[in-house]
Amino acid sequence: MIGLLRKLIGPFTPDGGLLFARLAGAALLLHVHGIPKIVHYQTELAHIDDPLGMGRTLTLWCALFAEVFCPVLIALGLFTRLAALPVVFLLAVSMVLVHPDWSIAEGQFGWLLVIVFGTIALSGAGRYSVDAKLAG
Repeated sequence: MIGLLRKLIGPFTPDGGLLFARLAGAALLLHVHGIPKIVHYQTELAHIDDPLGMGRTLTLWCALFAEVFCPVLIALGLFTRLAALPVVFLLAVSMVLVHPDWSIAEGQFGWLLVIVFGTIALSGAGRYSVDAKLAG
């Protein structure tokens, strides 16, 4: 029993947790936001909010970068901390500027993604990542 407990709280547990957070967070972001924006590009372009005043086209391209390209890097664990920053920024802008009227309950998915990708940005990719392999 003590051997099992040691394995559960051993030094590799945080790395497994970071791998899970990276893969699950990236999959959710791609599935819910990124891929639909690609598939329905013209509709998204017509309806996307532009809270920073950059224009709808640039705003949509920034969203695509943060919701398609960055999650792929995060899932791979490649430039992970750097790739998590646009995601956190996009989500924060969305929650604070685009949907300020949402309650915590209404915005819980967005806030949970902020927590997941913020944790990844702070913690890095962990041992099971391309970043770790490149670091040697």
